Amino acid sequence: MEPLSLLAVALALVTAVSAGPGVIECWMVEDAGGGRLTKKPAALLLRQGPGTPPPRPDLEPELYLKVHDPAGALQAAFRRYPSDAPAPRCELSRYVPLPAAAKWARGLTPEQSCPRSLDGTWLMVSISSPIVSLSSLLRLQSEPQPEPALITLATAVLTVLTHTPTPRIQLGQDAVLDLNFAYMPPTSEATTSLARGPPPFGLEWRRQHLGKGHLLLAATPGLGEQMPAAQEGTVAFATWDDDEPWGPWTGNGTLWLPAVQPFQEGAYLATVHLPYLQGQVTLELAVQKPPKVSLMPAPLVWAAPGEAPPELLCHISHFYPSEGLEVEWELRGGPEGSFQKAEGQRWLSALRHHSDGSVSLSAHLQPIPVTAKHHGARYACRVHHPTLPALGRSAEVTLEVAGLSGPSLEDGVGLFLSAFLLLGLIKALGWAAAYKSTWKESKEKKAQ
Repeated sequence: MEPLSLLAVALALVTAVSAGPGVIECWMVEDAGGGRLTKKPAALLLRQGPGTPPPRPDLEPELYLKVHDPAGALQAAFRRYPSDAPAPRCELSRYVPLPAAAKWARGLTPEQSCPRSLDGTWLMVSISSPIVSLSSLLRLQSEPQPEPALITLATAVLTVLTHTPTPRIQLGQDAVLDLNFAYMPPTSEATTSLARGPPPFGLEWRRQHLGKGHLLLAATPGLGEQMPAAQEGTVAFATWDDDEPWGPWTGNGTLWLPAVQPFQEGAYLATVHLPYLQGQVTLELAVQKPPKVSLMPAPLVWAAPGEAPPELLCHISHFYPSEGLEVEWELRGGPEGSFQKAEGQRWLSALRHHSDGSVSLSAHLQPIPVTAKHHGARYACRVHHPTLPALGRSAEVTLEVAGLSGPSLEDGVGLFLSAFLLLGLIKALGWAAAYKSTWKESKEKKAQ
């Protein structure tokens, strides 16, 4: 291989390894009794350069964790994390392996007690950000590593993550809620005691909204257990992605939700159940639909100098949610410059609800009297809504002041009278011509 090719490969490897944050700052949260919680600083060392780990004298050695990630899920989650994105929020808490509480998941734990391979100290790490949300079960080594850097080794056993933590779905469209998970048995003894290939697992999707929650979908692929019926047409891709004999294994639990309606927004809790281990992430689904904006009368409004134009009606239709809507009235190109606030009486109608869950309303403006200087100005209705860009969406009409463009009212009356007189004159001339012709014919007959 050429030296330049070797250099390119080396640079590519360095770039891949160095992408994303190497250390994630966390808080260790524990119950202090009496309804109080204590918080201590902690850190996860996901990646380090050559040499020993960097010292962290500000942390207790038990809370400075060097994470071994055999499945690579944690590393992959942050490999493309944007450098300008806000730092992820991270919390650590104690975890005790227990069987799943749901009846449909009892087939995952036929043993009467938790196996000895799961003994030891466990922590659950929960990381959330606009880019990725995950939870990971870490099994700690019993003692921190000695100097020069006191640090505790931890192995990521089960990681559950989503790359769409805050999906925004258009009203009536399908929602795809991403979910992936990875698992590596915590010890070599646990690996050899299991059958070849990935273990059985359970998948659970629940929704919570306005204080209420219910089960949407549950599945235990390969166990043949009696499952609750899936709700609202949901479908999940509950499967392992590979069948390596001893792991690690990765899986997919993505949920498909058809034709989303407003009542379906809220927090979606996705839980992956393994024998005595559970990992969970939360996705916040929001339903949205941008408003349509139209202005009446259009495209022109007429007014005489010193008089007020007719009432303007701005239709804002079929949008969701109803909260966050703002309406502004503007006068563009008036006597005082390019843009100014339109003056006049304004009010909003009540909301009108539609069968698809969207809403509509009307904004009204009764403008003040105008002068000749307002000729050619434009009234605009500008609408702001969370589903729209920062500038919002607008519609406008043009003001024509009578007498300055086209015939005025007096001109129209004059033209009408002129046309009336001209028509009378034409008819009179016609009658005269007919009378003269009749008189000539009568005179010729008498002469014969």
